[in-house]
Amino acid sequence: MKLYRFVMVLSLFFLSCDQKNKVEKAVEEIPVDIKVERFDKVFFESKPEDLAKVKKQFPFFFPAGNDDNVWLSKMQEPIWREVYSEVQKKYSNFEPVRKEFNTLFQHVKYYFPKVKTPKVITIIGEMDYNTKAIYADSLVIVALELYLGKEHKFYPFPNYLKQNFEERQIMPDVVSSFAYRNIPAYADKDLISQMIFEGKQLYAKDLLLPEFTDAEKMGYTPEQIKWCEENEAYMWRYFIEKEMLYSVDPKLTTRFIVPAPFSKFYLEIDNDSPGRVGAWIGWQVVRSYMKNNSVTLPELLKINAKEIFEKSKYKPKK
Repeated sequence: MKLYRFVMVLSLFFLSCDQKNKVEKAVEEIPVDIKVERFDKVFFESKPEDLAKVKKQFPFFFPAGNDDNVWLSKMQEPIWREVYSEVQKKYSNFEPVRKEFNTLFQHVKYYFPKVKTPKVITIIGEMDYNTKAIYADSLVIVALELYLGKEHKFYPFPNYLKQNFEERQIMPDVVSSFAYRNIPAYADKDLISQMIFEGKQLYAKDLLLPEFTDAEKMGYTPEQIKWCEENEAYMWRYFIEKEMLYSVDPKLTTRFIVPAPFSKFYLEIDNDSPGRVGAWIGWQVVRSYMKNNSVTLPELLKINAKEIFEKSKYKPKK
């Protein structure tokens, strides 16, 4: 009996690998040629008297109502000139990142054939870590000042934010933005709906970024992923015993869903836990659902959270 089970598991493993190989071969055949425009270079290498030309070339970056002095000031301000200099040191050659975008959007086109191939525009924004990378139909906008490396001198931010200011986080951030635009807002405000909403966008990374690690997809360190894996059953039992899954208490969002230095169980484990563990659990629920149900990625993003939960057959790993 043990030998039979071993053979079955081995057969399923090779079947899964073969299916993945077929998908990746099909993805490689999809023609995608991402174009990149370096707005950051155009802006900071233009003379003040050429501002009108820059505005004409990139009108969407110059909203009505702002005096030209705002832009001229940024163009000449020493601190922003220094930021641009640091961006250029790291991204003078953007070709490696462009190739990653090509691979990403080959995967996007495989799962979402009707999606337009966007143009990528790089900018230097205002150090707003909530808008590091934005997908907007025909455009992807990347704020390069927030991908200089977590130890960069420009970042007076807490570690849980800075750890994602790495070049390797550009693609996961773009996929998050893409997924959020394609997942309907949840009508129910309970914790399980929020967990599965986040789990959907994380599962999108499984398919669109297959070469990335779980830590990179989640924005965790490898140690934080290991902590979640080792404490999965404990966390799930905690949510069940405290009757949190169907609670609409807004405090649960800040405790377990949004970025934070740690999650708030109000127990000794808090100091060791990463933030957003509710999103990580939601990811495991969605993974379990996809393992037990035959649906496409676009279909998954539209399915009601309650249905996903009920049909997931989710059981945390011991």
